[in-house]
Amino acid sequence: MQDSTIHLERTPKTTPGPIPRLAGGLRTKRADHVVHGAKTFIAALLTWVIVAPWSTAGRPYMAVATALLMVNASTVYQSVTKAAQNVVARVAGLVLALAAAQLLGPTAGAVAVIAIIAVLAGPRRTAEDRLQIASTAVIALAATTADPMGSLVSPALQTLTGAAVGIAVNALVLPPLYLSESDSAVRDLARSMGTLLHDMGTGLSRRQLTSKAHTWLHQARSLDERLTRAEEQVRQANESLRWNTRCVARTRRRETAFNDDDTFRALRGVSLQVRGIARTLADNAHDNHADHHLGHQFLDQYAETLQLAGAAVRTFAEPTPATNSPDTSPRERLRGAIDGTLAWHDTMTGMITRGTLTKPGAWHVYGSLMTDAERLLADLDRTDTH
Repeated sequence: MQDSTIHLERTPKTTPGPIPRLAGGLRTKRADHVVHGAKTFIAALLTWVIVAPWSTAGRPYMAVATALLMVNASTVYQSVTKAAQNVVARVAGLVLALAAAQLLGPTAGAVAVIAIIAVLAGPRRTAEDRLQIASTAVIALAATTADPMGSLVSPALQTLTGAAVGIAVNALVLPPLYLSESDSAVRDLARSMGTLLHDMGTGLSRRQLTSKAHTWLHQARSLDERLTRAEEQVRQANESLRWNTRCVARTRRRETAFNDDDTFRALRGVSLQVRGIARTLADNAHDNHADHHLGHQFLDQYAETLQLAGAAVRTFAEPTPATNSPDTSPRERLRGAIDGTLAWHDTMTGMITRGTLTKPGAWHVYGSLMTDAERLLADLDRTDTH
């Protein structure tokens, strides 16, 4: 047991420090800006070349605007869905402008009718869709009086062409992937959670329950922000894989994203138990009933449990080693940490069953802490088995 613990304590040294991670993040963001700029320029130029020869007065502004919107969508899947919404909204606005011009002409009354109809377009349409319909209709209102059909067909074709070019450029020229952001967010969550578990274990072993309990509770509650960020990053990474041409030749990227998804689900379950443990310790630290205070014998062994659990959670924050040696495998270290924690768990359960623990009035506190630890280990164990 001692050898496993020593080995686990060395693992955080293999994790990159904050400065290298920050430098790597800045380099990635700079490269992303360059790619976005190049794709935007290509989409705008290509759209202008295609649409200018047949657009009205050689001004394909609507096509270029649509292409820029599509090429800058965060994912290929989102560019397609946005294109469909954009085309439908603009065509609806053009039809509305044509109908208003035929009935009322380019007057203030036509503008008022357009605004009312756009507002009452239906509860299923978002405010952005309604605004786009209304703005397109108002802009096209004047043009419909001179050439009704031309003012309807030309903008519709420009919108379709711009959307097609924007989607094509976004899908074929380095389509965006967010696997590194997802991986970083999940590792950051695991690192923070593992560190908190280890700190709670260390604090209990040093008899710092009263002085640090509320600090642990605050840190446990602050994990919600990291959890939300990780959830959003994992969702975006999975979405970026849909219809992405870069995933055809690199199936490993899809496997990496699915691993992040599995790890996040495990960490989300663990976070509930970490918060429960921190809350129980904080409540017990300031319980006025003396017989409800946790005994030193329990605190010493529970501290070891939390330290081992923290080491197990931190394995999720470690990069995968280049070698396949079992001695350096994160899975082996996780398995060893879980086995060690389960051994302590069995010891504590046996002591509670036999009634050998002191402070019998605190049994309900023992039960709460042991239940949270058992559920935490169950989440880790399922992930390790998977």
